[in-house]
This record gives sequence, structure tokens and C-alpha cells, in this order.
Amino acid sequence: MNASRNIGFIGTGIMGAPMAARLAEAGHRVRAWNRSPDKSRALADKGVETSITPLEAVDDADIVIVMLSSGPVCDEIILGQAGILAAMKPDSTLVVMSSIPMGTAQGHARACEERGIRYLDAPVSGGERGAIEGTLAIMVGGEEAAFDAVRPLLECLGSPVHVGPAGCGELAKLANQMIVANTIATVAEALLLAERGGADPARVRQALLGGFADSTILRQHGQRMIEGDFAPGGPARWQLKDTRTAESLAAELALELPVSSLVNGLYEDLVAHGDGDLDHSALIRELRRRNGLPL
Repeated sequence: MNASRNIGFIGTGIMGAPMAARLAEAGHRVRAWNRSPDKSRALADKGVETSITPLEAVDDADIVIVMLSSGPVCDEIILGQAGILAAMKPDSTLVVMSSIPMGTAQGHARACEERGIRYLDAPVSGGERGAIEGTLAIMVGGEEAAFDAVRPLLECLGSPVHVGPAGCGELAKLANQMIVANTIATVAEALLLAERGGADPARVRQALLGGFADSTILRQHGQRMIEGDFAPGGPARWQLKDTRTAESLAAELALELPVSSLVNGLYEDLVAHGDGDLDHSALIRELRRRNGLPL
């Protein structure tokens, strides 16, 4: 691993907290900021320092990592009136690991270039468990030299892969989120079919493991659906944010994606019915509603 780095970490929610903790435990100095300060203070025993403001967190940082909820929130914190970009030192690197629109990431990259700051968009997949265990899939867009410089640090968090210029990390994440959302919907439908047909859904799931239908979604989220355990690892409202973003990009590219469009509609209804803070595997609840089945 490279020598210890000064890291500013913005956003210590479900995903950000374990990521910041892993970096501190790897020997880096990590100063974190979160809108709810208690979330960053809870990391003190992991060696993470709490900053009162975002500007304090990025002061003299070699690398700033942003793990916030959406594109507008990232724009506010990075580019706003008291945004962190203006406070970052030259030749430092901004790594945005949030799931945001491709165009938003490209706008960040241009703003960074104007200020002599390197930029990477590096969204992740793997959920809270992947963040805790350091097994996240990390899709990185930006200049290859910037990626090479930060790669050892990202390897503390998972498996980083450089996929193209700025914005392409977010493009890869959209592809990931489409696969995740669509597979959740298919697994939910299959388990409902098994249940209504008279089979034990748990045993059907077990029977499918190792075959062509096997997947991380079947293993993890299929089990959640069977147990009715929808404590959020990835809240449904975040999944909807990403399916909407994918829909918008597909429209810009004049692409018709009928399966993804149908699944986006399911998530729209799930959130509208008050389940937005449940895990995205709770989509099975929406299918139960549509079929008049108990939740």
C-alpha cells in the first residue's frame, strides 16, 4: 500500500460510514463530515475524526471522497456557495463515489480541471455488506493517471476498475442498477409463482442455487423476500433514483428499454405506497399488492 494519505470524507451514511472506517483502519488520516454529526462521531473508535463543516474536512486533504445521496446534493456540497471544491488544494483529487447522473459527473470533472484538481467518478455496488467487508465493486471514470494514483486507496474498499473517461463510472453504475433492479423484480415474481403454485419458496430458492438462475440477488435478496426482512441495505427510494436516471439517459440516447421501463414503474409505485425507506428487495411487496396478496 502507498504511504498514509490525508483524506476528507463527505457523507457517512449507510455506505459511507464503513468505507471511512476501513480507510482509517488502513492507516490513513480520515476527517469526516456528515449533515447529522452523530453519524461521523460514531466512527471515533475506528480512528475517524469528525469535522464541523465540509470545508474543515477537506482542508489540506490529498484526496476527498464524496458519498452523498444524489446529484443535486453533490452539486450543493461540491460546487455551491460554500462548496468544497473551492477549498481543495491544487493537485489534490476529488473522488465522487455517489450514484449520480453521467452529465453531473462530467460537470464536476470540468469544474475540477479549471481549478487544477484531479477528478474521478467512482460509484460502487455491493451494498452495506460490501462496504463493511471491503468487497465493493468500484466503477471508475476519469483520467487513467488519476486512477492509478488513487487505486491503492480504493483497493481498501473493494475492486476498482477503470472503465473510461469522466462520467463512465456513473454509466457503468447505471448498467449495474438496471441489472439489479430488473433481477430483483424477476426473483420476486418467481418466488411468488412458487408460493402460489404450492411449493415452498425457500426450498425452491435452495434448489436453484448453483444453476443458471443463481445470482447474488437470488441468494441475498431472495432470502430477504422469503424472511420478510427489509431493513435497508439499499433503500428502495435510492433504487428508484437510479432507475429514473437510467430512463432519462435512455431517452436522451433514443433507446427503448421496455423491461427497465416496467421495473421503474414498479419502483415508482412501491415508493408511492410508502415503502421507499425499505430495502429495494421489498419490491415483492408491490407485486403482492398488485395480486391482492397479504404483505
